[in-house]
Amino acid sequence: MHIFLVNDDGIGSGGIMALARAASKRGHRVSMCAPAAQQSAASQRITLAEPLYVSPYPVEDENVTAFAITGTPTDCVRLGLLDLVKEPVDVLISGINDGHNSGMAVHYSGTVGAAREGSLNHLHAIAASIAFHATQLMLDHFADYVIRVAEKYVNLALPPAVILNINAPDREADEMLPAVFAPLSTANFVDSYLRRESPRAGVYYWLAGGAMTEAYPEGSDQDMLEKGHITLTFMGNPADDDNRVDRGIVLGVEN
Repeated sequence: MHIFLVNDDGIGSGGIMALARAASKRGHRVSMCAPAAQQSAASQRITLAEPLYVSPYPVEDENVTAFAITGTPTDCVRLGLLDLVKEPVDVLISGINDGHNSGMAVHYSGTVGAAREGSLNHLHAIAASIAFHATQLMLDHFADYVIRVAEKYVNLALPPAVILNINAPDREADEMLPAVFAPLSTANFVDSYLRRESPRAGVYYWLAGGAMTEAYPEGSDQDMLEKGHITLTFMGNPADDDNRVDRGIVLGVEN
């Protein structure tokens, strides 16, 4: 299998390297196109008015070819698929992100944005994330799990623009509870901004808080992660909703 790896933490980060090692160990070829610098919270942004610089990135594994790109995670997917990676790709994996991309965080996440870009390019795409500051053993165990899931996922029939979002809890491998499918939590972030004044540049603000959220709905991905499960969530086109026609009628949109 030919696996395309991308992330938003930057090339060389522990998560993407753990995936590369796990994929190579299981006999897969890897093409890695990742940001040259940290790009968290980039969502699915693309670069319009600046050039993208590309440099080969040294990886001591004959199964892995890597490029560092001065752009967003989505830039990396687009440039990789359209020019840098010459052979057909079987599956795209974005991550492993340092920190969960569960609940409403998926809308800001560069990790999830890159996976969405892969799905728009007709690839089976996975976004993978783990608790902040996971140990190396946790990363290696989760990377192996994600690659094994990808080996099955690549053969699954999917609607257009669907991705699989996987998160691992803040637990060592022998303490994790069984993996579960769970819907996205709708708990919003509870943020605030700190106001400051500069004697020369005027008023400025810092985003404050530690990514706190409202209470999680029971059984949601955030709830199940907190309880110790790996969570898997299918995410697709928001318009692909069984109730969309009924809602349209309620809104009175028919001619």
